Amino acid sequence: MNIASTLVTSRPDRSLTLTDRVARGLGWFSLGLGLAEIVAPGKLGRALGLEGKETLLRAYGGREIGAGIWALSDTPAPAIWARVAGDIVDLGTLAAGLRGGDDSQRRNAFIALAAVGGITLVDLLTAMSLSAETTENKGETGRDYSDRSGFPGGADKARGAARDFKTPAEYRSTPVEEPKRVSGELEPA
Repeated sequence: MNIASTLVTSRPDRSLTLTDRVARGLGWFSLGLGLAEIVAPGKLGRALGLEGKETLLRAYGGREIGAGIWALSDTPAPAIWARVAGDIVDLGTLAAGLRGGDDSQRRNAFIALAAVGGITLVDLLTAMSLSAETTENKGETGRDYSDRSGFPGGADKARGAARDFKTPAEYRSTPVEEPKRVSGELEPA
């Protein structure tokens, strides 16, 4: 049995596409990265020349975990777009790491910049593809109800069914006579 075929998608009548699978992979990656940023911000900060930015790195970890959980949902497109925005923030933070620190830290920050740049490209392409799929399928349920009328016997059977209906006497009302008006006033009864 293919494990991927049992995963939930936003449309139950279709299988996971390659884009869905990449989005799920990005979700798991976000969870792992976020956990690392929360658990070891000091080590990451020292390695990248971002000493003193541990609180910021923990905040980025929380953002990554949130995006990861959201990316594993049945509608991952907004989460992947959030990852793209987060990647841009990360690139700016890593660029700041290039200015400080020793040669080893600058080299690590440069490698991290290249890695985040690559993952940003994957995030961007995935987000665009997911958005295109969502727009393409907007309003579709995968089910065709055009042959249904809402009537148990069909519309043809329902047409004219009440034509020969006679209202029972107890449901009939007698017409009420309207009072006559004399020069704009009601006539006394």
